[in-house]
Amino acid sequence: MKTLPVVGLILIVLGIISFAYQGINYTTHKKIVDIGPIQASTTEHKTIPLPPILGGLALVGGIVLLVAGRKE
Repeated sequence: MKTLPVVGLILIVLGIISFAYQGINYTTHKKIVDIGPIQASTTEHKTIPLPPILGGLALVGGIVLLVAGRKE
């Protein structure tokens, strides 16, 4: 199988996922107090935003690679 069309399809899928989710969410656990048997912790939810231009570039790049792969 040709490499360019496969990479193009992967980029198109990643671009669609980028538009759908708008960011990567993750959770961290942070220990606040640890005094003997007494412990207190907190959970923080953080998001790494994915700019829409990133998804658009992935889509356009994937389409270009698909077209270039078919011309070979």
